[in-house]
Amino acid sequence: MKAGYARFKNQLLSIVIPVHNEAAVIPILLDRLDTVIATLESPVELVFVDDGSTDNSVALLLAGQDHLARIRVLRLSRNFGKEAAVSAGLREARGDAVILIDADLQDPPELIPRMVTEWQKGADVVLMKRRSRAGESWLKRLTASLFYRLINHISDSPIPVDTGDFRLMSRRTIDALNKLPERNRYLKGMFAWVGMPTVTLEFDRDSRAAGNTKWNYFKLVQLAMEGITSFSTKPLRVALLLGLMAAGAGGMFGLWEVLKVLIFGVSTPGYASMIAVITFLAGVQLLGIGLLGEYVGRIYMETKQRPIFILADELETGSSRNQFPKLKVAGDDTAR
Repeated sequence: MKAGYARFKNQLLSIVIPVHNEAAVIPILLDRLDTVIATLESPVELVFVDDGSTDNSVALLLAGQDHLARIRVLRLSRNFGKEAAVSAGLREARGDAVILIDADLQDPPELIPRMVTEWQKGADVVLMKRRSRAGESWLKRLTASLFYRLINHISDSPIPVDTGDFRLMSRRTIDALNKLPERNRYLKGMFAWVGMPTVTLEFDRDSRAAGNTKWNYFKLVQLAMEGITSFSTKPLRVALLLGLMAAGAGGMFGLWEVLKVLIFGVSTPGYASMIAVITFLAGVQLLGIGLLGEYVGRIYMETKQRPIFILADELETGSSRNQFPKLKVAGDDTAR
């Protein structure tokens, strides 16, 4: 090891992996992680966050504890969603640096040594940018591109385009993230808001190694709305601007009708134009009310101060908790 990197040799690396019904891919994931960890000189802990899986994902992870590096399995009390699961992993990770990676292996774990090297050179954040996106439809790529450009246009904290959760973060970055109190969480925006010295590496994203994606377009739209409303109030200003434009257009139209009668003596039946104007104004009002409702709803959820997640169990090797309790997994009706 180079002398400049010697101080990193005994610093712990945490690899945080959210899991939800990923039994099909877990054996492949564990094998590839085992190979990668063998090349690292720093100690490693694998922090799997089970987000309410109903298959045998947890059983497979526990089986992996027999032959792999230190594994911690955090079981949430139910399915709270990926943002909450990642937040749980970040809060519970003990490492001097934390690497986020998805369980589906679209983000290759073989890139982890490169990320660690950049951290050892002084980067607080090593961001992985997707050069290509295998296994994704043209529609998903298009909507993702449009979303990033939209949110970067309206947000005060621009989000790097073509990036996901795959990244390395230093301990001080993690500590800063864990201090952010909001319950409605859009992590990509929170990562960007925290900042810190960042190095970006490009990579080619793979297709899913096994199983099916847990995302659908409804969830993606929901996440997009979370991102937009969490990091910008400009949509409210857009509604205000549309209202002013509609009012101005209505006033000009009314003035024109009055002038036609006074100057030309022409009276125009107004049923069609009246219906058009009323419909337009109603649409603008509903848009404004809807946007306002989104923000008020998020304020309401924040005021409840409910926890982001509830941790039901922590199962860990190399600790006093080696005698694991009986787990309820797919096909087993025995409660804990």
